[in-house]
Amino acid sequence: MRLARTTVAAAAVAVLLSPATAHAAPTAGHVPGETVTAPVHDALASLPVRTEDRTGYSRNLFKHWVDADRDGCNTRAEVLLEEAVVAPERTGTCTLAGGEWYSAYDDRYIDGARGLDIDHLVPLAEAWDSGASAWSAAEREAYANDLADARALIAVSATSNRSKADQDPATWLPPAVGYRCQYTADWIADKMRWGLSIDAAEQAALTNMLADCPDVPITVTLAR
Repeated sequence: MRLARTTVAAAAVAVLLSPATAHAAPTAGHVPGETVTAPVHDALASLPVRTEDRTGYSRNLFKHWVDADRDGCNTRAEVLLEEAVVAPERTGTCTLAGGEWYSAYDDRYIDGARGLDIDHLVPLAEAWDSGASAWSAAEREAYANDLADARALIAVSATSNRSKADQDPATWLPPAVGYRCQYTADWIADKMRWGLSIDAAEQAALTNMLADCPDVPITVTLAR
């Protein structure tokens, strides 16, 4: 399932981020579509540090939960189908019933999709603050529906997602302490993939987190 939907999603992203809309990647010497591997500490060091600005932000500027491959299941449903630990029943166009999911943020299992949110690991508002305000509508749509990197979207309990809201790691970390190193690495990877910046408080928080985490390599296919 992951490989199938990743292939389709990658193709969709490639169309949306054609040379006419793509901007320069933040990693010197690299271009969109290139795969980069680096220790997580080096990846953090590669992110530009800039002041954030939310002027003009609206969630509606990120068209999301589209059906990119036109199979009847939108982005939310695709993530639910992929991440289920007990598969839901799929009926009609793409109605899901039953199933079970693991919410990594708070280390708990959730029965039924209604108790879940699909979280943008780096929230849409945070992406806007960090560079997406300068993107085209197509780029923001691609970001909001990024199925090509499994770290970008995650099914978690509605409670934990709404607690997080649009916060970055300077003000919110997953309640499940054992997941925090993974969360930090994935946050850095997602920002690196999309050429997003970090602010000074975010940089300090990420650096502090990594002090207690292994310097694992992360691999990212650059979307921009």
